[in-house]
Amino acid sequence: MNIPSDLKYTKDHEWIKIEGDTATVGITDFAQGELGDIVYVEVETLDETLNVEEVFGTVEAVKTVSDLFLPLSGEISEFNESLEDEPEKVNTDPYGDGWMIKIKFSDASEIDNLLSADDYKALTGA
Repeated sequence: MNIPSDLKYTKDHEWIKIEGDTATVGITDFAQGELGDIVYVEVETLDETLNVEEVFGTVEAVKTVSDLFLPLSGEISEFNESLEDEPEKVNTDPYGDGWMIKIKFSDASEIDNLLSADDYKALTGA
């Protein structure tokens, strides 16, 4: 299982890459493996401002639908539109082309509540 050390993580299996006041968010390799073949990613919160842990979208796999939870409060500034036609990118490249949203986060102190790669490894038993 791939858990890059330069990213932050949530207990809900999202990964976060912080760049300035923007965070790129997707689901982890562990999560996509648990879900199986992803057939649809829905994000209807573009340009909305949400609080940490609010649902920002859903990911649909062959057997289940899972909510996606915002790891940091802020405005959803971008959605990876390529996932509309190629949701399988989440399976094949979860930390690259399979990213889901970008957030202009509003409270940098929330970053302290995210998990490190080592914490996430412990959570998943990797």
